[in-house]
Amino acid sequence: MSIRTSLKKVLPPISITEQEALDAGDVWIESSIYQGKPDMQALRDVPRAKLSKDEQEFLDGPVTELLGMIDDFELGNGKHIPQEILDFLGKNRFFSMIIPKKFGGLEFSPYANSTIVATIAAKSGAIAVTVMVPNSLGPGELLMHYGTNEQQDYWLPRLSDGRDIPCFALTSPEAGSDAGAIPDAAIVTKGEFNGEEVLGLRVSWDKRYITLAPIATVLGLAFKVYDPDHLMGDKLELGITCALLPKSHPGVELGNRHDPMGVRFYNGTTRGNDVFIPMDFIIGGQKNIGRGWQMLVSCLGAGRGISLPAMGVATGQSALKGTAEYAFIREQFGLPIGRFEGIQEKLADIAGKTFLLESMRVLTTEGLGTGVKPSVVTAIAKYHMTELGRDVLNSAMDVQAGKAIQRGPQNTLASGYSALPIAITVEGANILTRNLMIFGQGAMRCHPYLKQMVDLIHSDESSADGQFNKVLRKTIGFSVGNAMRSMGNSYLPFMRKAESSLPEVRGYEKRLNKVAAKLAPLADLSLAVLGGDLKKAELLSARLGDVMSYLYGAMAAVRFYEQRIEDRKLALPYFEYAMQWSLQQAEKAIADFINNFPNAGVRGLMRVLTNTYSNSVPGISDKLTRELAVAAMQDNSVKAQLTHLVRPVAGDGNDINEQAFKAKHAVSHLLKKVQKALRKEPVIPFVSFENALSKLQEKGIIDADEAAKLHDYNEKRKLAVRVDEYTFDMELLPAEETLTAVESDSQDAA
Repeated sequence: MSIRTSLKKVLPPISITEQEALDAGDVWIESSIYQGKPDMQALRDVPRAKLSKDEQEFLDGPVTELLGMIDDFELGNGKHIPQEILDFLGKNRFFSMIIPKKFGGLEFSPYANSTIVATIAAKSGAIAVTVMVPNSLGPGELLMHYGTNEQQDYWLPRLSDGRDIPCFALTSPEAGSDAGAIPDAAIVTKGEFNGEEVLGLRVSWDKRYITLAPIATVLGLAFKVYDPDHLMGDKLELGITCALLPKSHPGVELGNRHDPMGVRFYNGTTRGNDVFIPMDFIIGGQKNIGRGWQMLVSCLGAGRGISLPAMGVATGQSALKGTAEYAFIREQFGLPIGRFEGIQEKLADIAGKTFLLESMRVLTTEGLGTGVKPSVVTAIAKYHMTELGRDVLNSAMDVQAGKAIQRGPQNTLASGYSALPIAITVEGANILTRNLMIFGQGAMRCHPYLKQMVDLIHSDESSADGQFNKVLRKTIGFSVGNAMRSMGNSYLPFMRKAESSLPEVRGYEKRLNKVAAKLAPLADLSLAVLGGDLKKAELLSARLGDVMSYLYGAMAAVRFYEQRIEDRKLALPYFEYAMQWSLQQAEKAIADFINNFPNAGVRGLMRVLTNTYSNSVPGISDKLTRELAVAAMQDNSVKAQLTHLVRPVAGDGNDINEQAFKAKHAVSHLLKKVQKALRKEPVIPFVSFENALSKLQEKGIIDADEAAKLHDYNEKRKLAVRVDEYTFDMELLPAEETLTAVESDSQDAA
């Protein structure tokens, strides 16, 4: 019995839906990470994305106008998105960023799409979701790639100008992650449509979690097709199929809503029972019956890498901006709270991870802009960028404390805190993405021979044995090379390569290459020893996926630092934190993987090949933490670059914080002068900061102009540290009626 035949008996068969998912998308730079040789040159050669003239004008025009229309606090307290906002979105073609111009769409780049969604998300999660869904997986993208000419010519112009609002229904109560098990069914039959008898389908469905369904006018729908009467051929089960149904079509039910964490985007259900649709409703026509899953997974990659990661980045930038400014403005014991090391630990973590988030956003959308659809990279982006957003926001809540938990128009964190779990669950729950998708798909797509081997194992061709043996020899040679490279990089520092011209990058690049070299033999040994059981060993495979993911993040940080940062001296603490954290997480994942590998002998071999004999992983120093926390509270170009997605609107919480932050920087030299004077001759009783300024002015220590600037700062400071107040019946009080509540803090300003 041949090796191939033996393996065929042992390995579980791959289902059609699994095969189509594995085949979906392209392979990009993640392949070089998996193979232990990060291609830094390819990374640096990716064309740099920038906003076109039309994209910048859209951001500065309609997007800025939209931000001024949004009162996210009022929206959260209401039931519906105001109709004027929905009309504005349609009129200004927010729903058509991915649709070609020839159909009336904007045809924006992935980078622009991401920037626009993230900018909106920094203001309102509800409006961001409303905008992102039509520009992600849905009828628009499916029509662009698979629709007939007639379908494209009719639907795409209507989707572009907002005459029609789309939704797409895949998830059902009985099938979530296991989309291949959807029970929603269609029977091939004949029926009447427009007064004629035509061949079509009788469809029944029950779907939930469908974003925009309650207000949609056109429904994209996935279901399984059966042909019991063999009207189309000999097969009974024809497979998953996608169709497009107008809401007005008889039997289509749309309208019931869910309530996702109180975030007021529209999400709900759709149902239909024995609804007859003609073959013309199938996206791409009758020939596409059974191709629905392939169509869906092929289109999912790009959207997964844009919309939800954009929300994670918006969360990070909002948290960094608000927390850094608050930590600088808010004073206790005579010092900004950002000077206390407990706060600095959180603030540095926010700043470093926000640098990493923006780096990953830029690189991922730049890759998508070249036309590739890297399914593994977009899965990495979706999982890790939403999780990083959650980490950063939790830290921001800790720092802002009481201010962060009091709901009101001035709170810049509360709505994001409510909305963040939504991003964690959409387009595949994060647990599924991490434990099954990243490494599972990565191994099959990134290994140079694995997919070919698996195909040959399950092949029935007579020549399969000979072909398999050739591929097996190549695989063994590949694995031996991986083992040697890992040992060389692990034990011999001079073998670690670096191509960067920047000395501060070279050390990190060498460490990155060393960690990647360790990944390759670990993956090889896992596949050889566990085989098909590795798919079930989710805790192990997830850790290998983590190594790939954190190395991708580190590569993104290198590219961002080298190509996007103008003043690298100012950005160095951000970069170093992002690199050290990413590499630390990758090395920890390797140690945990080896410690938990079930075969003791192989575990020992892994330790030898990777020089991993303990759980000790280099940490981030207190010195760097302090440096980054101080850097985050500066008002400079790097801080602006890492918070550019947050666009304050006059009078909102971000605007109030920013004004106080800038005002304090403008008078920092005067505050030192005041502090020195008060230490030398205290004003007793102090009463208030305003009183102290008056006394100092009377003594000629500060002049009228200086006093005016300090008074202006103090008013802005008091407004920034206040929180929203309500009457007993929860009626919001205006700021001028509540500022006296923070007068007791006035002494801190000095």
